[in-house]
Amino acid sequence: MCGRYAQSKSMAELVEEFGITGATLESPLPANWNIAPTQEIYIVRDTPEGQRELASVSWGLIGHWYKDVAQARASQSHAINARSESVFEKPTFRDSFRKHRCLIPADGYYEWATALGQYRPKQPFYISSAEGTSLSLAGIWSEWVSPTGQVIQSASIITREAVGMLVPIHSRMPVIMPSDRWSAWLDPSRKEIDELRGLMEFSEPARGLT
Repeated sequence: MCGRYAQSKSMAELVEEFGITGATLESPLPANWNIAPTQEIYIVRDTPEGQRELASVSWGLIGHWYKDVAQARASQSHAINARSESVFEKPTFRDSFRKHRCLIPADGYYEWATALGQYRPKQPFYISSAEGTSLSLAGIWSEWVSPTGQVIQSASIITREAVGMLVPIHSRMPVIMPSDRWSAWLDPSRKEIDELRGLMEFSEPARGLT
């Protein structure tokens, strides 16, 4: 699972790195080296007009069936991650997977070792790109509207079975989306499940993870 991560790049840096051509935020989010569930985070997504925009949403995807804000907010901590193996069929995530995919920029993320290998349990690790570029984490987002009209946009990070150097640390890792798959992943017109599952196959950053 991925329950904490860092994002310190400025909005201008993210605009350049992710090729933002559409809207950005009037007020940028502050740098944060310990982002926690329910906090506001950046996401990159495509608009219906095909422009790539930078938006902010709350971390922890809210299902459409919640009837009040308190219930919706309380549910978020249980939906910060969506498993790649089942994201396309789980009621909480499946509509967003088909219609509202995004990228979540991260400097790196934190993981605490489980009793899997040579590390003592709960030893913390910080995982980032050896190149120093952002990790583009695969995500999904949704828009929830309360009975009184309050709108909350939210997102989840998609995870997969850990591979390589991460296996001795934890059984799960975020899906890291390489730049040559961004356009296909963000395109809301692409709805074929097998194609989307293929986009989530592991692809290590050019110089690896550290």
